[in-house]
Amino acid sequence: METYLRVTFDSEGAKPSEIADKLRTFGFAPTQGNYDFVYDWRGSPTGDQLLDLCDEVTRMLRGFRVLFEIETV
Repeated sequence: METYLRVTFDSEGAKPSEIADKLRTFGFAPTQGNYDFVYDWRGSPTGDQLLDLCDEVTRMLRGFRVLFEIETV
């Protein structure tokens, strides 16, 4: 399974390159298309693992004035 992340930036917030660097260190890879980043689970995550990932992304991006949307398929 993969978790896709779409990020909406604020001109008064962090630079996109700074956000990308943070997400890369956590295991997200930049992608093209409908989403900006993808996290490859290399298998099927549990519901708790999905929630932990969402919590971690929230903590990581707090204070950077960005919005994000997550979808796992």
